[in-house]
Amino acid sequence: MSSQVVNERAFLGNALHAPRRGDLELLRDTLIVVDADGRIAAVHAQPCAARERLVQRFTAEDALVRLRADQYLLPGLVDLHIHAPQWPQLGKALELPLEAWLQEHTFPLEARYADTAYAHLVYDELVTALLANGTTTAVYFASLHLPATQILADVCLAKSQRALIGRVAMDDVQLCPAYYRDASAQQAVESTWAFIEYVRAMPGNHARLIQAVITPRFIPACSDELLRRLGELAAQSGCHIQTHCSESDWEHEFVLRRCGCTDTQALEGFGLLSRRSILAHGNFLSDADLATIAERGAVVAHCPLSNVYFSDAVFPLHRALAQGVHVGLGTDIAGGASPSILENVRQAVIASRTLESGVDAHQSRAERRRPHSRVDLPTAFWLATAGGGVALNLPVGVFREGFEFDSLLIDAGAPDSNLRIDGSDTPHEILQKIVYHAARANIRTVWVGGRCVHGQDRSLQ
Repeated sequence: MSSQVVNERAFLGNALHAPRRGDLELLRDTLIVVDADGRIAAVHAQPCAARERLVQRFTAEDALVRLRADQYLLPGLVDLHIHAPQWPQLGKALELPLEAWLQEHTFPLEARYADTAYAHLVYDELVTALLANGTTTAVYFASLHLPATQILADVCLAKSQRALIGRVAMDDVQLCPAYYRDASAQQAVESTWAFIEYVRAMPGNHARLIQAVITPRFIPACSDELLRRLGELAAQSGCHIQTHCSESDWEHEFVLRRCGCTDTQALEGFGLLSRRSILAHGNFLSDADLATIAERGAVVAHCPLSNVYFSDAVFPLHRALAQGVHVGLGTDIAGGASPSILENVRQAVIASRTLESGVDAHQSRAERRRPHSRVDLPTAFWLATAGGGVALNLPVGVFREGFEFDSLLIDAGAPDSNLRIDGSDTPHEILQKIVYHAARANIRTVWVGGRCVHGQDRSLQ
């Protein structure tokens, strides 16, 4: 882990968060005290004598970070679905259907991670870029190479990014090319277990900043034996599980033909559906599937930007939330063309409104629209912060006592910025401006567990 020592400190200024789905709270001129373990020890929103004494104390100790009036603390962003080895192909070949994209571009690229030097180079750049974009918690698919996946875990720990990482398992001889697949279900399970043991034994990971995830790529890439054995390993290890679920017409129909049931039903049968399961996409989930997912407590990683390119449908986000499904956001690098979760907050709102209004002007408004489908911006922002924390059972995403101080500082005064905030803006208007106009340059500083992982946390004036 980073050698930086976390000392007790405090932050004074404006903070914006969504502590509950659909709610937005602006903490104006608030003092947030962070303890030596990187957790929020106290939040003082109102001036009082005790708060003033704390301000004086932290100022004297050079441990007070003062924000300008045009700077705002936001909770760290949670990305539930990233393909780490696909970073070099971000923005490439998005015109192809999913199955062609995988065979022609993705599998050849991921095979390169047999080269550990290449893996270290790419993963160092990827984690640095994601932290600079405000992603403090990341859920990663790696490649099937154990050494390269271990390198990803090492890089995340060294850079202090909160990360859940899975070595990809894929052994199907028909879908997976001979140059890029597990030799057998046995070998895939053994390598998965070896990675779990590696993460649990990592020096400096006593706080479980890094966690291992059981990762069958998706049903089409895995034999029934492998899926069953990974389900048994999940029950034995208590690890999270991640996979793709009812993503596109092709994938959804493939599973129906092979298994005689939906992805959700098949995953449940293999022991891969639980409170610890993270299901990417879910665009073709039926009401019965959503009910099952909600009952099991599993999570859908909604990837609104990548869905435009590969999923053939719009995820019914409002319907899923109404049925009690845990949902968070994902970039789906590289199926999504942007590494920014803020971009996916925007897209989540846009996609929901598109679903509600419909897109085919040759149909009547009544025929083309799906009423009650839209979500508002505070809800989408909650998905990217506190909702992501709820999905992963992590104490992140809210400025409350006992939560991790994972945060990013948005600077509206950054040079050459489109973001402008003035004193007349309401909290909702401030959030709108930040989400729709903030770019990487506006993310001045990022902290994970109280550690500065991007930018400088001194001299913010």
